[in-house]
Amino acid sequence: MTAIILQARIDSTRLPGKALLPLAGKPLILRVMEALNHIPSDLRILACPEDSFDCFSPLVEECGFEIFSGPKEDVLERFNMAIRKFSVKRVIRATGDNPFIFADAAAALNIEAQAASADYASYTELPYGAGVECVAASALLRAADETALPFDREHVCPYLYNHPELFNLHRPPAPSYWFYPDIRLTVDTQEDYENAVRLYNALKDKPDRHQGSVIIEAYRAFQN
Repeated sequence: MTAIILQARIDSTRLPGKALLPLAGKPLILRVMEALNHIPSDLRILACPEDSFDCFSPLVEECGFEIFSGPKEDVLERFNMAIRKFSVKRVIRATGDNPFIFADAAAALNIEAQAASADYASYTELPYGAGVECVAASALLRAADETALPFDREHVCPYLYNHPELFNLHRPPAPSYWFYPDIRLTVDTQEDYENAVRLYNALKDKPDRHQGSVIIEAYRAFQN
């Protein structure tokens, strides 16, 4: 089973409450889930800390997500608890500050990862905030057994890509049509949020607004 696991929390430090900030009339985290719904998977899970559960619970049903809560700081263990509960074999990892994920790039990466039997896969040189990570569940379970470093456990995947001698990695540059490392699409600051509002308004009437080339075209248009 392949599951999209979206990690999110309510108490962002740099932009408090950003997960619930409005983006074209709906909370930002819901827009992230909408984008993720365009990536093929067997299951979709929002994995949050216990103190965010009540805020997110009313939103997940609208997008067809399950919700699961686990440790706040040990996000690796939160993922592994979800893996065990739902018998997940492969994970598409996403984060709650990226409403402009390239759904077509994520789907392509997941196909490549499975074909290569990769423990960990990601495209490099995508716009910041446009990508996902595709990971074997067994690799995350192993990581949890082998690392106690807070950084590894908070950020989920560093133990994998920092140990190429232990894991099969697939980290190619993004194809040319998605290769825009100079573009920033994540929402981490007030300025990011204001840009996200403008970009989402430019995209909201486009039926293919979750495709990378469409997002890039709209971004370039409003930047000019």
